[in-house]
Amino acid sequence: MARVCQLSGKKVMVGNNVSHSKRRTKRKFYPNLIRKRFYIPAEDKWLTLRICTSELRTINKIGIERAISRAKAAGTYTA
Repeated sequence: MARVCQLSGKKVMVGNNVSHSKRRTKRKFYPNLIRKRFYIPAEDKWLTLRICTSELRTINKIGIERAISRAKAAGTYTA
């Protein structure tokens, strides 16, 4: 399974480890993903999503239905 947020589309980024001597080696920055179940009252069903924690904060602010519709409009919703 890919390490991608199903709502925001955040994924692994690549960068460098920089040592004290400024020697650079490649590394990966992983998104902070969690598996979370949401209840959608309009459809009367539970939905399990793998989302990043920053998107969880957004869902707490605007609600799951609005967050899903926003992700569909942006083209990042995969479920």
